[in-house]
Amino acid sequence: MRFFFPDSQDQVSPSFDFRTEEYSPFRVRQRDDRYAHEVLDPPPYDGILVSKAIVDGSTRGAGKYSEAQRSRLYRYGVRDFFRLPVDAHTLGDCGAFNYVNEPEPPYSVTEVADFYESIGFAAGVSVDHVVLAYDRRLDLEHGHEEWQERRRISLRYAQTFLDECIRRGEPFVPVGAAQGWDPTSYTDSVRQLQDMGYKRIALGGMVPLKTADILASLAAIDEVRNVDVELHLLGITRLESMSDFAQYGVTSFDSTAPFRQAFMDDKNNYHVSNGEHYVAIRVPQVDANPTVKRRVLAGELDQRTLVSAERQCLRALRAVGEDVKHTDETLAALTEYENLLGVKRSYLEQYERTLRNRPWEKCSCSLCRKHGIQIAIFRGTERNKSRGFHNLSVLCSQVRQLPQKTKEAA
Repeated sequence: MRFFFPDSQDQVSPSFDFRTEEYSPFRVRQRDDRYAHEVLDPPPYDGILVSKAIVDGSTRGAGKYSEAQRSRLYRYGVRDFFRLPVDAHTLGDCGAFNYVNEPEPPYSVTEVADFYESIGFAAGVSVDHVVLAYDRRLDLEHGHEEWQERRRISLRYAQTFLDECIRRGEPFVPVGAAQGWDPTSYTDSVRQLQDMGYKRIALGGMVPLKTADILASLAAIDEVRNVDVELHLLGITRLESMSDFAQYGVTSFDSTAPFRQAFMDDKNNYHVSNGEHYVAIRVPQVDANPTVKRRVLAGELDQRTLVSAERQCLRALRAVGEDVKHTDETLAALTEYENLLGVKRSYLEQYERTLRNRPWEKCSCSLCRKHGIQIAIFRGTERNKSRGFHNLSVLCSQVRQLPQKTKEAA
């Protein structure tokens, strides 16, 4: 099972000083900053997925790349731009969720093929249009007209895309995109893509589905899937079900979930290998947190008092990072800071579990060994992304330890 990490130009800076919270004045973004595969050994994923919408933009506007970064990507190619290990896989797609509200994809087949070929992807997904629905009560013939049209568009583009790849001498492996709204529609999409000649097929639109619905669709697909056809799940993690997915021909998946949970989830911020998770310790930045700044400007909060309490929290956290005996005083400092901020939802009980269990000391990843407790602090992009990279390493380790199931053994 291969795990692909979708790129959104997420990096950490080796020059960032966690004590002063300052970067080197000579830092150059992207060139000096490091991707997860450059700061973790082994790399926390088997390959990267890069979307055209992220690089070139779409109907929503500009992508995540600056013009200089975009130019370097096209000039150097995907492997050199990302400084990838020799055995890393590369996969391109269109980023269909970025134009999900449009009646048609904003890219032509030629534009997408040019993107994949010029940047040097090993494989590329055909242009598709996401079906934002799932209803097992509606079979292949009774899906809503908009769903039917989006599936027809995806299949039409898939045929044109494959023809274009063949015309070019297949400079990358074509991956057909399958869309659907129930097991029968997904199955028919896979059947048609196989008939076109696809050997790799990506299943899209499944992110909102319950695991049982994904398994039902995979089981139905397996009835028609050729034995040499491999499936990729777009945007799906579901680690607990990966062995079940594998028995139905799934050989790869991509997801940003473990990375994003580091700073977007209420509680599931720091992952550990046994499947447990910890709450990261929130210390909002007085000078950088928009909500705090607004309240200071409105006269609701006293900036000098807040800055003093904030600094005391950081000092206490550094101390408890050195010695667990400072746990109580650290919790007291966090309590005072929360009271000053008027925090409506406190996580102090969960913070105590994090501080007493000290999961960063049990982790073997290079980021935890280097940064210690700093990686468990919810504050600023460097700490948060470092924790996200740690989460990726945990997921990848878990994937590599998955038992290999066969249909006979299942």
